[in-house]
Amino acid sequence: SLRGTVTTVRGTPVTALKPLPKGAWILNGDRGLTYAATLPEGNEIVAGRWWPANYAGPPLVSIDEQAAKALDLKPGDKLGFSILGVEMEAEIASIRRINWERMGFNFGIVFAPGALEGAPHSYMATIALPDTREAAVNRAVVSNFPAVSLIRVKDVAGQIGEIFGQLATAIRAAAAVTLAAGIAVLIGAIAASRRARLYDAVLLKLLGGSRAQIMMAQAIEYALLASVIALLALGAGSAAGWYVVTQIFELAWAPDWGLVAVTLLVGAVGTLGIGLMGSLPILNARPAQALRSL
Repeated sequence: SLRGTVTTVRGTPVTALKPLPKGAWILNGDRGLTYAATLPEGNEIVAGRWWPANYAGPPLVSIDEQAAKALDLKPGDKLGFSILGVEMEAEIASIRRINWERMGFNFGIVFAPGALEGAPHSYMATIALPDTREAAVNRAVVSNFPAVSLIRVKDVAGQIGEIFGQLATAIRAAAAVTLAAGIAVLIGAIAASRRARLYDAVLLKLLGGSRAQIMMAQAIEYALLASVIALLALGAGSAAGWYVVTQIFELAWAPDWGLVAVTLLVGAVGTLGIGLMGSLPILNARPAQALRSL
């Protein structure tokens, strides 16, 4: 690993690209660079091709897919670099899709062999091991390689996980409050329309409608209402979720549609159940008494 700066894009100085395109993170100051003979684990070629393991020729690079999209780069384009004060130009050989969720090292810019070996650089590695072996491994590494620096990232990862857990709890709490408010609004709407529903039920009884028929009519009405509410919730929730996840957090949009379907089904059944429970007193109303009260 070593540090370097992208100085030109297709011959255009980076200083002339103002403002920088959104997502062009490889242009923001020094970047971590590396070189590799084989395709790194967790990487997938989406354009161009990887160089041979024994490649010897002009400098080539492979870059991250998102950065390539932001700068409209394709294989064959050239990038200029300043590495430890040395200027060089490299041709883009391939574009990679990187799995950033891996706990190993990921580099947005990877050089082909032959370009960086002569520059001062460091070697890095990641180790995953159980807590019971951590102290012994640390002692062994330090005693055999005194110049090696050990950086423990487990605590940082744990703190990040705790923060996301707290965020998830806050989201669930807000969702619970919203759900409670929605149920209260639904009950209020049923109560507000009780007079009109009582009038309809009495008329249907006078015209010969049975309790089962009146209940079926109410069930159909509430089922249609629940379906409309579910579709509106699905549309609004999906749009808002997509925007927050992809545009604000810049993460992949991958909802659990099975869980979404179950949530909508439970909500629709709940709406239907609350509506029918509110209709039970109406079914027991006596026509004469109800008409006098109306």
